[in-house]
Amino acid sequence: MEAINPEDNKKIEPTKSELEILQVLWQHGPSPVRFVMGELNKIRELNYTATLKLMQLMVDKGILKRDESRMQHIYHVVEDEQKTKEHLLDKFLDTLYQGSAGSLMMQLAGNKKTTKEDLEKMKALLNKLENEQQ
Repeated sequence: MEAINPEDNKKIEPTKSELEILQVLWQHGPSPVRFVMGELNKIRELNYTATLKLMQLMVDKGILKRDESRMQHIYHVVEDEQKTKEHLLDKFLDTLYQGSAGSLMMQLAGNKKTTKEDLEKMKALLNKLENEQQ
């Protein structure tokens, strides 16, 4: 019988609203609901109950964990930010660009929002990657 690798399990993918919460926690670190709600209200209006419910669902899904050792519960992100972003980018790349990083880069480079500084960073990264392969 083959052993089951936990890495093979389907990753939980956060919704858009959950990603907004994750962004706050990644930027500011472990925080209570009221702080997260305050940060989210800079983007769009949310009430405390809606924010609390969403964060509780994220705990149930295994995206967040809750520290209940104090009066005010503190929420922490379970998965590393980089790991989450890599997983979501891989899925995005596979879904929209048939796994082609080159196609995505071409789309990004042709985007009207791409600044000269962005293009310089892309060139530097491409040069670095090319040198590593030689």
